[in-house]
Amino acid sequence: MLDIIRLKIGALLLTLILVVGVAAQAQAQDGRTVAASSEPYVYKVEQLQNGGGAGTPLELDTPMGMIETFMAAGQEEDWQAASAAMDFANTDADSTARQELAAQLYDLLHRSISISWSDLPDRPDAVDTLASDKNPMAGVARRSIRLATLDLDGRSVPIRLARVQAPGGEPLWVFSRQTVANVPALYALYGPTKFEKSLPPVLRKQAFWTLAWWEIIALPLILLLGAFAAALTYRGIGHLRDRMDEDGKLHGVLQAIQIPATLLAFAGTFAVIRSTFFRLSGPVSDLLNPLQLLLIIAAVIGIMLAALDFLFDFATTRRTDKLEAPDNNEDRDFYTKMSAIRRILTAVLLLAGIGFLLVASNMSNTLGFSIIASAGVLGLVLAFAARKVLGDIMASVQIAFARSARIGDAVYYDGQWCYVEKIGFTHLRLRSWDERRVIAPVSAFTSESFENWTKQDPSLMMHVELELDHRADVDALREPFREFADNDEDVIDPEDAVCEVVGQNSRAMVVRFMARAQDPKVGWKMHCRMREHMLAAAARLDAASGNEPAPAYLPREREVRMDMSVEEEVG
Repeated sequence: MLDIIRLKIGALLLTLILVVGVAAQAQAQDGRTVAASSEPYVYKVEQLQNGGGAGTPLELDTPMGMIETFMAAGQEEDWQAASAAMDFANTDADSTARQELAAQLYDLLHRSISISWSDLPDRPDAVDTLASDKNPMAGVARRSIRLATLDLDGRSVPIRLARVQAPGGEPLWVFSRQTVANVPALYALYGPTKFEKSLPPVLRKQAFWTLAWWEIIALPLILLLGAFAAALTYRGIGHLRDRMDEDGKLHGVLQAIQIPATLLAFAGTFAVIRSTFFRLSGPVSDLLNPLQLLLIIAAVIGIMLAALDFLFDFATTRRTDKLEAPDNNEDRDFYTKMSAIRRILTAVLLLAGIGFLLVASNMSNTLGFSIIASAGVLGLVLAFAARKVLGDIMASVQIAFARSARIGDAVYYDGQWCYVEKIGFTHLRLRSWDERRVIAPVSAFTSESFENWTKQDPSLMMHVELELDHRADVDALREPFREFADNDEDVIDPEDAVCEVVGQNSRAMVVRFMARAQDPKVGWKMHCRMREHMLAAAARLDAASGNEPAPAYLPREREVRMDMSVEEEVG
C-alpha cells in the first residue's frame, strides 16, 4: 500500500516538473522569462530594445507615469524621447523608423483611444488599490495591462503595457512588443486620410480637448452636408409620392419610408464623408459612432417594416374586403394569422437591431456599461421595464393563434357591440356599431371574459324584454309575435321564436320575445323592428281593453283609496 502511495506522489511531482518546464520553454522562445516569486513581478528579457536618447527622459517606473510622459513627449513631437516607451524586439527598425512608429502610436492614442486615467495605477507593481475586495485582481501585482482594444481585420487587437527587466537593469513599463509590431497596420486603418494629410500643418494642430483645428471646422460642414442630403431625399420622395394616387399601395409605402430614408441619407452621408475624408479623434468618435450607427439601424429597420407592411397589405387585400360577412371564417383566420406573423417579424427585427447595435458599437466597453452589467443592475432594470411590454406582445400572439378574437369578429366588450379591426402589440382596436373606435388592452382579452358572436356560428338569438301589467293576457300577445316571426325577412328560423314570462316585480311582469337572426348586424335591425312591433301590439290590446276590471297591458301606477273616517282619524 505504501509503495502505491509513493508511486502516485512521484507521478504527481513528475507531472508538475513537466508543466513548469513546458511553460519555461515557451517563455524562453518568446525571449522573456517570468521572475521568481522573491523578485519583482516582471517579464525578464535578455535585452530591452527600446528607443530613447537625447531629450526629456520618460518616467517608466509606473504605468500612469509612462503614459503621461509619452503623451507629453508626443505633444512636443519629441519622437526620439517617446520611443523609449516602446519595445521594438519584434520589429526590425532603425532610429528613424522607430521615431516614425512612436509618432504613429501617439496618433493612435490621441485619435482613436479614450484613455481611462482613473484605471491606470500609479504604482510600480500596478496593484489596483481602488478595486473592490470582490474583484479577483484586487491587491494583485500585474506585469501586463490592457490599455484599450482596436478592431483589425475582424479581430480585436489590444494595446498593452508590459513590465520588463533586462539583466542588471530596473523594471520598466513600456508598450509591449506585440503592440509595437501592430502599430503600422493599426495606423493605416485608424490614422489620418490622404485628404487630411494634405491640410496645412496649422490646421492639424490641437485646438482644445483632443480636437484639432480642422476637426472644429470640418464637423459642422459634415453635418451640413448630411442635412443637405437628407433634405434632398425627403423632397424627392415627397415629390414622387404626390404624383401617385393617394389610395394606391405605393403611395402608402413611400409615405412610410420617407422619414427612415431621410435618416438613412443623413447618417449614410455623414458616415461616408467621415470614413473617406476625415477621421475624427477618439473621444469625438466615441460620441458620434454610436449615434451614427443608431440612426442607420433605425432607418434600415424603418424601411424593412414599411416593406413588411406593404407585403402584408398586398397579401390581405387580395383576399377579400368583406371580413365581417357571417360565413367568411377562412379570411378572418387568414388576416389574423398574417397579423400575428407581422408582429412576430417586427419584434424579431427590433431585437436584432438592438443586438447588432450593442455588439457593433462596443457599448459594453464604454460609459461604464460593463460595470453596470456586471453588477446585474442593467439586467434588472431592462427586465422590469420590458416585463409589461413582453407580456402584452405574448398576449397578442396568443390571441391571434388561439383565435379567441379574430380580425373581423363581432365581439361584445365592456357593454358595447364591436368589430375587431386590428390586433396590435399592446391593444386591440375595435369598431363599435356607431363607427366609434374602442381601444382595448390585449390583456383584457386573455385574462377576462368577453363575448365573441362570430366564433363558431354567426347566427344570434335576439331578444326584447317588455314590462307589462300583471293583468296582461300573454296568450293574446303570442299571435302578433308569431305573425312577426313568420313574416320578417331577417328571422331565419321562425320555429325557434319564443315568447316567455321571465320575471316580475311589484310594478309589472317581464315578458321576453326571442327570434334568431343570421348575424349580429342583421340581428340588431331585426331586434329594433321586433321591439317596435310588440310595443304597438301591446298598445292596441291595451286601448281595446276598455275600463277595469278588463285586462290591461301597459303598466299603470296603483291608486290608494282611503276612507274619509280614516283620514279624519289620522288627521
